[in-house]
Amino acid sequence: MGDFRNESSLYTWLYTIATNEALTLINKRKRNAAISIDDLGSYFANSKEGSTYFDGDEAQVKLQNAIMQLPDKQRIVFNLKYFDEMTYKEMSKITMTSEGALKASYHHAVKKIEKILGED
Repeated sequence: MGDFRNESSLYTWLYTIATNEALTLINKRKRNAAISIDDLGSYFANSKEGSTYFDGDEAQVKLQNAIMQLPDKQRIVFNLKYFDEMTYKEMSKITMTSEGALKASYHHAVKKIEKILGED
């Protein structure tokens, strides 16, 4: 808490820290993993069960499989906007990316997800 400078809300500051730590962990696991993240995405895409986190709803599993296939930045932006219902302004503060770039990333993510889901 000693590093908090009141330049943004506490929520934004903590969310930024959590996002950066999660990305660091993902990248570290990518380097150390016996199975690549791409192979893991393929596993989920071909898995009948998906994840125990979800109730088995087929549409939800398909959506999560499609999200797993997105590039990291698009996946983060999509999750923040779609699941966390965060505004572009809030996302901009957290990711230190312009709102325009975030809107473009979200748009591309949605188009890729639509394409992936349309192939099923």
